[in-house]
Amino acid sequence: MAHTRIRKFNTAEMYPGKGMDNDLCMAVRAGNRIFLRGQTGFDLEGNMVGIGDPAAQTENAMQCVKTLLEEAGARLEHICKITVYITDRAYREPVYEVIGRWLKGVYPCSTGLIVNGLARPDMVMEIDVEAIIPEEETTA
Repeated sequence: MAHTRIRKFNTAEMYPGKGMDNDLCMAVRAGNRIFLRGQTGFDLEGNMVGIGDPAAQTENAMQCVKTLLEEAGARLEHICKITVYITDRAYREPVYEVIGRWLKGVYPCSTGLIVNGLARPDMVMEIDVEAIIPEEETTA
């Protein structure tokens, strides 16, 4: 069975004038595993939300996570692992408060990193998500 690639795009469209030409997608479903592209303050139409506001960017990122998981046939409860990147230690509390609300009762493994920067200077956080749909749900 081939992997299902959801919301395909080319980096030339997302980062015009940067000389990039990479074919990517927002999500991949490989069997019952779901891998999401890192979600940020960019909504699924490519608009930046919450410039300078880590909580607003995280709220947007988590809404995108939910949407992409659903498009792949999964739910937030299927999330197993998250990796959170923030560009300033001071953003930890507002970012994790939002993530905590969205993932209450899910209990994923989590890694948090403070980084010097992300792909664009207006991005202050990014969340990477991996989920697995339970076998009993894929056979039902």
